[in-house]
Amino acid sequence: MRMHIGGEWIDKSEKIEVLHPFDGSVVDTIPKGDLNDVEKAIDTAERGAKIMAKMTGYERYEILHKVAELMVERTEELARTITLEEGKILAEARVEASRASEIIMLSAEEAKRLYGEVIPLEGAPGVQGKFGFTMRVPCGIVVGISPFNFPLHLVCHKAGPAIAAGNAIIIKPATDTPLSALKLVELFLEAGTPPEAIQCLTGSGGVIGDALCSDRRVRKITFTGSRDVGEHICHTAGLKRVTMELGSNSPLIIMPDADPDKAAQAAAASGYSNAGQVCISTQRIIAHEKIYGDFLDAFKARVEDITTGNPLDEPTKMGPMIRENDAVRVSEWIQEAVSDGAELLTGGERNGQIVTPAILANVKPEMRISCDEIFGPAVGVTRVENIDDAIALANATNYGLSAAIFTQNIDWAMKFVREVESGNLMVNWGTQWRADLMPYGGLKESGMGKEGPKYAVQEMTELKMAVFHLSE
Repeated sequence: MRMHIGGEWIDKSEKIEVLHPFDGSVVDTIPKGDLNDVEKAIDTAERGAKIMAKMTGYERYEILHKVAELMVERTEELARTITLEEGKILAEARVEASRASEIIMLSAEEAKRLYGEVIPLEGAPGVQGKFGFTMRVPCGIVVGISPFNFPLHLVCHKAGPAIAAGNAIIIKPATDTPLSALKLVELFLEAGTPPEAIQCLTGSGGVIGDALCSDRRVRKITFTGSRDVGEHICHTAGLKRVTMELGSNSPLIIMPDADPDKAAQAAAASGYSNAGQVCISTQRIIAHEKIYGDFLDAFKARVEDITTGNPLDEPTKMGPMIRENDAVRVSEWIQEAVSDGAELLTGGERNGQIVTPAILANVKPEMRISCDEIFGPAVGVTRVENIDDAIALANATNYGLSAAIFTQNIDWAMKFVREVESGNLMVNWGTQWRADLMPYGGLKESGMGKEGPKYAVQEMTELKMAVFHLSE
């Protein structure tokens, strides 16, 4: 596929191959962008931002509504593209494609809701004859940098709100999974988006990332990815608005009054989808000692039912990891934990880029598989004696994106909600749950700012204050 910059589709002599993670076959090629392409994209986005700012909210709504309709019509095509480039099973890819169209539809509605408020200035002492109000205006140029694990869904969380808010956007998709983003841009253009207002620049993030993020004409950066890259972008960006959706090692607390079968079902569903390559995957299970054994029995049975293989085969329940070196890393972390005293109950075998779903029991909090982000199909289980110890362990991390608890005790549930340091809190489900209209974002080193179209539009606009000084 070609990339879209400068208001046109362009190719380059230097290419990057997009590989199917299951068998390494070449799905397609993309141009390898360079610094000249960055300059061209930002020059074009300056023009695009002016065009978008003059559009009415309803005009932007119409464009986004049409994009969503086109996405619904092509759900199966988009899903297959996701599976080919990313490796998740078709069933999960179909869900991603469906949710992506919903994000664009939600963004369309938000395009009609950019309103301000009247500020009661005369409520301040000694103020008379003043009338004040606020209004929201577009930031201008938005750079959206997306990861490999949700190559359509997370691009939509950036592109939809950016266009709804009246900005121009430059999308930098993950080098491993750029095809879904390029197909999305095709649909945006088909729906009538000005060509200068949406661009997709492909290539190595290490080559073009800093140039995109450091340019003063870029006013907003929205990034989803690792904590280390996010910190680097913040240092590089300078005085810009930034939204950072970063990593996690999400904890799931299971209290003694929980149903072990229901907890096991949720842990299996939220720990291994997309081969564990989800930033809010359940990674750390903190089980009360009274339910620890019963939960492990139920959990092991659920996990051993997860079949691995070709993600294009309908019966497959878990596909490969995105790169072989990631699969090697997960295997090494598992073996390291076992060497340090953890018990491997099931899984952990590697065949190329597939690692069978692993459960490790008797995990100590200081083990790397507990305190770092594994981003793979391995879940560790740790025993605790009470709710206070469980919450302390849940908080013993630099991350704070998602956390969960299973309990029927309202006091325990509210203590969890109040005291656990996480941006998303789930009661009686696993950590991996998100409705696309909700505010979504992390605490601590899991990032800053919120996604969800309503909240992202606020992040992608500036608030202006106007005061009329009226004559007597």
